[in-house]
Amino acid sequence: MQRIQQVLKQYWGYDSFMPLQREAMEAVIAGRDSIVVLPTGGGKSLCYQAPAVAMDGTAVVVSPLISLMKDQVDALSECGVPAARLDSSLTAAERRDTLSRARHGKLKLLYAAPERVLMEGFGAMLSELQPSFVAIDEAHCISMWGHDFRPEYQDLGGLKDALPGLALHAYTATATAHVRDDIAHYLQLKDPEILVGSFDRPNLLYRTARRARLLEQVCGVIERHEGESGIVYCIRRKDVDGLCAQLQARGRGALPYHAGMSDEDRKASQEAFIGEGADIIVATVAFGMGIDKPNVRYVVHAGMPKSVEHYQQESGRAGRDGLEAECCLFYSAADFGTWNAIVRQMPPGPREVAVSKLGEMYHYATGVTCRHRALLNYFGQDLDRDNCGACDICLGEVDYMPDSLETAQKILSCVLRLRQRYGGAYTAAVLLGSADERISQSGHDRLSTYGLLEGRPQRAVRDWMEQLVGQGCLSKTAEFGVLKLTQKGLRVLKGEEEPRLLEPARGGKSKQTKLSRRRRSPSADEGEDAWEGVDRDLFESLRELRKQIADKKRIPAYAVFSDRALRGMARRKPGTPQEFLLVKGVGQKKCQQYAEVFLEAIRQFV
Repeated sequence: MQRIQQVLKQYWGYDSFMPLQREAMEAVIAGRDSIVVLPTGGGKSLCYQAPAVAMDGTAVVVSPLISLMKDQVDALSECGVPAARLDSSLTAAERRDTLSRARHGKLKLLYAAPERVLMEGFGAMLSELQPSFVAIDEAHCISMWGHDFRPEYQDLGGLKDALPGLALHAYTATATAHVRDDIAHYLQLKDPEILVGSFDRPNLLYRTARRARLLEQVCGVIERHEGESGIVYCIRRKDVDGLCAQLQARGRGALPYHAGMSDEDRKASQEAFIGEGADIIVATVAFGMGIDKPNVRYVVHAGMPKSVEHYQQESGRAGRDGLEAECCLFYSAADFGTWNAIVRQMPPGPREVAVSKLGEMYHYATGVTCRHRALLNYFGQDLDRDNCGACDICLGEVDYMPDSLETAQKILSCVLRLRQRYGGAYTAAVLLGSADERISQSGHDRLSTYGLLEGRPQRAVRDWMEQLVGQGCLSKTAEFGVLKLTQKGLRVLKGEEEPRLLEPARGGKSKQTKLSRRRRSPSADEGEDAWEGVDRDLFESLRELRKQIADKKRIPAYAVFSDRALRGMARRKPGTPQEFLLVKGVGQKKCQQYAEVFLEAIRQFV
């Protein structure tokens, strides 16, 4: 440890250890298997880098991404530590040179992807090299319950057979107890030292809000951090391009980053951001892993991540220097539908895991408890104070309704009286006393819950439903979003539990101003943003189907269905002709003509 302290000072200029670093390094030099879970910015890379320099021989580091390996090797080289990587971006000559340096003891750390480690012949090379130890970075990739599952990681336990007596050390920033158990199992670790740091990042200020006027919401965060670096995450590539263009039109130095760009363009954006040539990077989640930029002052999620682990890791890229930073999540129920459509295409095992994690993330987004406490509770920890002082809830930035219980009971009662067969839009229409013909035809205007929330903003009623879902009082079926009561919801109906509902946003409908041609003020009959809840990908798929039909019939596309009708389909995702008829713009004749083909297209998409 004395030598390690010398190394830390010599190569990194550090005089002291961060929490659990000393214990993690002691496990390495003792040759004991270990699992180390430290938050982003907690210095986990040093836990294996410093011992590698202090010990004899070469340490092998398994890392999932070329960009991550390159960044780490570049950083080590800048510190004077002899390190190299083996990956597909290198020429054959460069790979031979790297292996030669390793064999001749000229490297302290050798980075390789799991796929390369498992290649035939690599094990023999490792046996010849006799590494000092093996470090496995981003070890959560081993588990299906981790947020970036990679099957190749599960085979890394074979290193124990290839190199008897070799110590393996797993490192990650996010791992629940379930994930830690998987890591120990698949890596065949023997009595590992398990070190789990606090997941709390007290320097991060968390805010969560329903997505309304996204550009204004994002610009509001940027304006609080003029001239500072920030990351804006979007779910899809087209969302990145659209939002980036809007920010650029407002004079913001924003650059895009996503997998649809060329390698050169992505590299240029990344380097401009890291080199302070651009303040803002608008990106999909493809950006950020391994980016050690300590002065990111804000991270904005313009869409809901697909798991709490993803959110913890992505938001954790803010404030890595320990100084204050802001993390804002702007979500919509449509995000749930978007991710759900994606994860439903996964194989059965991973699919169930992904759906479960998606639900937990949605509960966090719609929850009304301290954000820091909610994140800690997810990872099996608790906050050591009553008020975190660093989230919208604890700072009193949200207002609770004084009649939350009564309002919740009205909503839950309506769901029951509708026999738990309808989604949020229809349920809200009944509660608001809508004169919609569908309601009267179904006799739902005669229900005791009809009109119970008359006069309330429709957006507010929909938000309360989502909050009840988030607090576990209601559940939604994955396919069509049909509302169901839970056991907790039944207790709320009996007055045995009291949920907390938020006051409607100030200004109500008047806040929904025109932002662009794709986001306009709601019309009187819609009562909400025209794009709210619409699955954009499904909408585009239905537009293409409409075009095919129109071309075949040689009639204008709008004669088949209006855009509003297609949006209604992409919002409701009807599954039967009866539900298809509930979409505005679908009459009996069009239902007879087109229901079969459009319903099949929706089923195929889902």
